Amino acid sequence: MAKRKTPGLNTSSMADISFLLLTFFLLTSSINTDMGIARRLPPPLPPNTEIPDVRERNIFVVKINSKDRILFNGEVGDVSLLKDRAKEFLGNPKDDPNLPEKEMVYIEGFKSEYPVSKGVISLQNDRGTSYDMYFRVQNELAAAINEMRNELSNAKFNKGYADITEKQRDAIDQAIPIAISEAEPTKIGGNK
Repeated sequence: MAKRKTPGLNTSSMADISFLLLTFFLLTSSINTDMGIARRLPPPLPPNTEIPDVRERNIFVVKINSKDRILFNGEVGDVSLLKDRAKEFLGNPKDDPNLPEKEMVYIEGFKSEYPVSKGVISLQNDRGTSYDMYFRVQNELAAAINEMRNELSNAKFNKGYADITEKQRDAIDQAIPIAISEAEPTKIGGNK
């Protein structure tokens, strides 16, 4: 009996099929990316500009130590309370003399003057602060400003901040600026 030869498989298109499968999986899968914090730096001051002094009542100090404990103006606090404390500080609804001053500023989009807070939130963290806590604090501060902007937008334009025009948004942004100052990480007391 004659030995039969096994027919060979044509594998010339296997490379093409593999490439197509690889391309398909790359295009359809999602790759997790690190989340960041969207912040726009203020423009640089013109030369020979004198930096104004900030009065103590206009500064809300938030410190995070290496154990992820938070201090609000020297009082131990919880991150869940930060948003409300920041809103109260920046808004100063009762014109409390211990909270920030307000300056009447003419805002084109309102066609009138509006009391703009001189309050600044000073964020200081320890070199050992976890990124998770830092991110949570940043989120709470951003949420405070976003809520204040949304509330003012509803009061002035009867629409949420996301639904108003660009010109109206500029007016709201002037009335409630992002005033967060971050210091370089240092060793903060209370790490025990």
